[in-house]
Amino acid sequence: MLDEHVVFVDLETTGATATHDRITEVGVIEVNRGRLISEWSTLVNPGMSIPPMIQALTGITNPMVALAPAFEDIQHELLQRLQGKLFIAHNARFDYGFLKNEFRRCNVTFNARVLCTVKLSRKLYPQHARHNQI
Repeated sequence: MLDEHVVFVDLETTGATATHDRITEVGVIEVNRGRLISEWSTLVNPGMSIPPMIQALTGITNPMVALAPAFEDIQHELLQRLQGKLFIAHNARFDYGFLKNEFRRCNVTFNARVLCTVKLSRKLYPQHARHNQI
């Protein structure tokens, strides 16, 4: 069990390029010394159209995010949930990169210690070719 304050983070986005595409959903689970502290998620209005392929992949449609808050509207609450905690995500480079770019657009510097569960899985189970499924 991790003996520290951690957040498990998952994002959905309009595409794969953090400098161009935008976040459509954020989910955060906060755990402190093995105890669940909180679960939080929100849809995010990306300010751009979600491509049909991404809508099919994520199930998040343009009408679903039309009335959702923009990232700038959730930035303070999200930063409070993430700051000072170990950031854990599956393929963390993707989620962390998107968050850094979204915060940068709001003139906020976001940095965190990161644990990537894909890298962890590769180290623990090198005999498996894929590490994106249970």
